[in-house]
Amino acid sequence: MARDLGNVLIGVAVIVAAWWLTAEAMIHLRGAAFPTPPEAFVALWEALLGAELNNATVYAHTQSSLSRWGAGYLIALAFGLVAGMAFGTAPRLHDAGMVAVYILQMVPGLAWIPIAMLIFGLGEAATVFIIAMTAIPPIVINTAGGIREVPTVFTRVAQMSGREDSSVFLHVLLPAASLSIINGMRIGLANGWRVLIAAEMVVGVALGLGFSIYQSRYSLDFTAAFVAIMVICVIGLTIEKLLFVKMENKVRNRLGIDREDDT
Repeated sequence: MARDLGNVLIGVAVIVAAWWLTAEAMIHLRGAAFPTPPEAFVALWEALLGAELNNATVYAHTQSSLSRWGAGYLIALAFGLVAGMAFGTAPRLHDAGMVAVYILQMVPGLAWIPIAMLIFGLGEAATVFIIAMTAIPPIVINTAGGIREVPTVFTRVAQMSGREDSSVFLHVLLPAASLSIINGMRIGLANGWRVLIAAEMVVGVALGLGFSIYQSRYSLDFTAAFVAIMVICVIGLTIEKLLFVKMENKVRNRLGIDREDDT
């Protein structure tokens, strides 16, 4: 636990140092009003105390973004896991269905914006659609791939012991593929979170962290943009460490594949 916290602090320190050096270079070389870490941290503290960030509190912006992201990601998770499991267990379905998934994987997240606008118009539904379409492919690919990579000897032994197909799937295939499934969920979440921020800058919303960053370009309040960026990073890191790392560690423990330096 202490070592993990130390690694997080080291990583954050590296980012802050690079940010500070870049800010000082831009200030001295170009005369740009580039916010330094102390300025941004002070503004963040004031925002946490209730100061408005582009006409709303940081809490209102964050809640709005999280609600959109949560809706889109849950849709992607439900569809991606079901489709991935189906493709992973049915070879013929896999060969046909994965072609469509690979095509979707190649579409950049922002390329969904005009399609979303044509289908849903401007607003919440369009943003949720963009998040879901960006998050689905990695979940499907990793779920199907993880199941297909399970050694056939595992299923044969289970079948020889008298297990039914449903039991083999639940107690053999899914546990063996769980690390790959978690990685797909992790990548899908990151994809959805990134495209959410970009979509909020374009698809006609009036509240959200991405919207706040976009508004900062007009108000020239670049410190407010950095505050929103810091909130985005904290949320992403928190989800990674408190959700996916814990899930991964539990799966490793159950599968007995912990590394020696993790014990």
